[in-house]
Amino acid sequence: MYIQILRGYISGYVRIIIEGYFIERLINLCIKNNIILWNSKRKKVTLLEVNVSIKDFRKIIQFAKQTKCKIKIKQKRGIPFIFNRYKKRKLFFALLFIVFVSILVLSKFIWNIQITGNASISNEEIIETLKEEGLSVGILKSKINTKEIVNKMRLNRSDLAWIGIEIKGTNAIIKIVETDKKPDIIKEDDYCNIIATKPGIIVKVNAVNGTPLVKEGEVVKENTPLIGGWLEGKYTGVNYVHANGEVLAKVWYTQNEKIELKQVISSKTERCENKYSVRINNFQINFYKTLSKFKKYDTIDTVKKIKLFSDFYLPIVLVQKTNYELEEKEVIYTRRWS
Repeated sequence: MYIQILRGYISGYVRIIIEGYFIERLINLCIKNNIILWNSKRKKVTLLEVNVSIKDFRKIIQFAKQTKCKIKIKQKRGIPFIFNRYKKRKLFFALLFIVFVSILVLSKFIWNIQITGNASISNEEIIETLKEEGLSVGILKSKINTKEIVNKMRLNRSDLAWIGIEIKGTNAIIKIVETDKKPDIIKEDDYCNIIATKPGIIVKVNAVNGTPLVKEGEVVKENTPLIGGWLEGKYTGVNYVHANGEVLAKVWYTQNEKIELKQVISSKTERCENKYSVRINNFQINFYKTLSKFKKYDTIDTVKKIKLFSDFYLPIVLVQKTNYELEEKEVIYTRRWS
């Protein structure tokens, strides 16, 4: 029945008011001739509101004459009446058709790449690698072989432990897991010394395995041995071991910097201006003059991709350019000798 009602909406239906003393006879004739009536509402004993399709409406008029009932149309509903109502607005339907076809065509392409799981690898680097393997913004979804791209990226990049590609709407979701760098493994039984990597003053020496070669307060240079990789006993002699321990030292750093006594410093004022533009793929439309009203300014761009649904992106980007006015001040420093 619901399917038939849906067909009635597509083909059109009317809501009618039936008035008369023999409404039941009229309804029985409709049932006998397979005429579907729905959403009926009895107003009075002699008054009934009901829906009927356009196709069956003519038959009901004949039955109404037989049962001496009156029929009046209250409402006209359905697609045919909608088109009839807007048949003079041909331009509107033409544009609606163009929009529908455009969305249908755009849904066949990838318009956004979303990357998750990366920490040390930048999005730009991953996008460039994906482009080399055949996945980029603007490519047909039918040309994408996700398994092949995943296999190539895992073979060519040692910093990726796992990668997955999921296509949702016009969005390509890239999920990656980065590999952990393997630490340098040193065998515990190998002979070695602990040396200083930087010059400094020794604060504390604690040798767990090996012989301390420096004392607290001693100044050491770079590459100075701190803990020797041997142990010497009175009866056992010298045994070479893997040096292990803790050495704390104070390390100092020096830096030379040239500072001009006369400088021009820029600072933001409270004034700013917003300019908007729309980027359609590689074509940009500016809704503003290229020149700013400020002489000196700092610009921040905010980019927002347009989407119809959660994963249905369009090749349209809204760009907001915010210019913050800068005020320049001249500062003169005095020289001070210590």
